[in-house]
Amino acid sequence: MDIKGTPINVEDMIQYQKDSVVSMEIIKKELGTVTLFAFDQGQGLSEHSAPFDAMVQIVDGEAEITLAGEPHTVKKGEMIIMPANVPHALQAVNMPYKMVLTMIKSD
Repeated sequence: MDIKGTPINVEDMIQYQKDSVVSMEIIKKELGTVTLFAFDQGQGLSEHSAPFDAMVQIVDGEAEITLAGEPHTVKKGEMIIMPANVPHALQAVNMPYKMVLTMIKSD
């Protein structure tokens, strides 16, 4: 699907699936990626780290994002930057959520 140059509602681009985490990479370049995610309630990504900063923008629902052991509630319309090399985890605790993950692979 070529979406370049076309206004698109981000929430409508990816759908929830029962008991699943769904992802869709919409930009993939050598220096970074933009990926959409939909997390059903109770789903998440276990603690991990990445060598680059990453920005998460919540476009529907609410996520619990843990950075270096400290939980943060991030709601629709909010964003958080996950610093490089800092352990982080993402969880749909109270409701499902959709997010845009932007990772820039550069210092």
